[in-house]
Amino acid sequence: MKLNNLIATNRDLDICALSVDSREVKPGYIFGDICNGAYVKAALENKASVIITSTDCGEESNADTLILKVDNPAAFYAQVVSKFYGEKPENICAVTGTNGKTSIADFVRQVLTMMGEKAASMGTLGLIKGNDAPIPSPNTTPNCVTVHKELKELKEEGFDYVIMEASSHGICQYRIGGIAFKAAGFTNLTRDHLDYHKTMENYLAAKTLLFTDMLVENGWAVLNADINVYEKLKKACLDHGKRIVSYGRNGKDIKLLKATPLLHGQRLDLEYFGKTVSLEIPLAGEFQAMNVLCAMGLAAKISNKADEVLRYITKIHGAKGRLELAGQTATGAAIYIDYAHTPDALENVIKAMRPHTRGKLHVLFGCGGDRDAGKRPIMGKIANDLADVVYVTDDNPRTENADNIRQQIMDACPKGQNIPNRSEAIKLAIHALQKGDVLILAGKGHETGQYINGKIYPFSDHEEVLKNL
Repeated sequence: MKLNNLIATNRDLDICALSVDSREVKPGYIFGDICNGAYVKAALENKASVIITSTDCGEESNADTLILKVDNPAAFYAQVVSKFYGEKPENICAVTGTNGKTSIADFVRQVLTMMGEKAASMGTLGLIKGNDAPIPSPNTTPNCVTVHKELKELKEEGFDYVIMEASSHGICQYRIGGIAFKAAGFTNLTRDHLDYHKTMENYLAAKTLLFTDMLVENGWAVLNADINVYEKLKKACLDHGKRIVSYGRNGKDIKLLKATPLLHGQRLDLEYFGKTVSLEIPLAGEFQAMNVLCAMGLAAKISNKADEVLRYITKIHGAKGRLELAGQTATGAAIYIDYAHTPDALENVIKAMRPHTRGKLHVLFGCGGDRDAGKRPIMGKIANDLADVVYVTDDNPRTENADNIRQQIMDACPKGQNIPNRSEAIKLAIHALQKGDVLILAGKGHETGQYINGKIYPFSDHEEVLKNL
């Protein structure tokens, strides 16, 4: 493709590829600088044909390389990538928020697929096409080149619908820039990623960009009316010409009237776009009810088939590692696996399982290293206050001292048993279960590796459960 088809320039260059990795680039490549100039010199040495970087970059163009300096290189580069890869599926929606993104994306894909549509989801579980097995992804939101390449391939394979998880990093770094989202959902905003965003205000601002900058004009913003930032989000959306679907106990369009726990799920009584309905879902906990409501709003607006959504939403199954029943002991104790790794998520899963617990409620969890340390004592106190038995163990210590992480949790969790080895902790927890007990293994969910001392070792909570049963 000619460069002037992508960027207004007088240089007559043939472009064959794009990359955000300076190690990959060579002549014919456009390099997108998303790291504030850190790898521009390396891209120059590898003779990238074009480098898109910030206005304060000290490097200059030469005979081999054109350097374009712009105010927001990530946003500009995303538009170039979008042009390069061309057509995408017609109906693309996204969901953001601290918790619930994976489940909601999975639910929307399931419903659309049951409706007979070719639908895919992209996010923490990877790329899932219809009912196929996931194709793993290293990030919730991959880099913009990967995102647009996958969207082009989905279009070529005949997919009309895509639902994407949009992480705060992915939004503010414009990894999903250049996509015309027809609908976008917001779940909640609780403490997470403050090591990156520093303040909750910055964290909210990053997520709000999805609605103000990436959702098409007259696009549908599906917002949780029960959260304290709802009015602020609603105003931002209306100020930028978006339409609102509100959901939750305070929702106007999808209103939760009552959630009744059942043996294998719950019954939801709703007002659904003007109709009073009652439905049963095979998922426990009010937070899952809220995820279902958001998914219903997104699926209804992206497909324009609200009645069909209502018909199929009762047939969904939970996403892998999201309050997933992983097994039962011989005495009937249940073991659940959940990805909860924030204070809000941990509180939600414990509260969700309390009505289903006839004996004691056991919780096993840890906290990740090289991440927000402030949430560790908060999560420790939540587990101490809400669970009957607590096991504090390692999550993904990464390059941090694992003993220190656990101790920061234990300082607020006198009830906790400090067990360093996660495999050993799971074994002890399972063998301590009695009839009617429930065990929640929190933090790692679907993951199949554990990051310790800078290396990733094979590890799966699911496999540990099966091994001990």
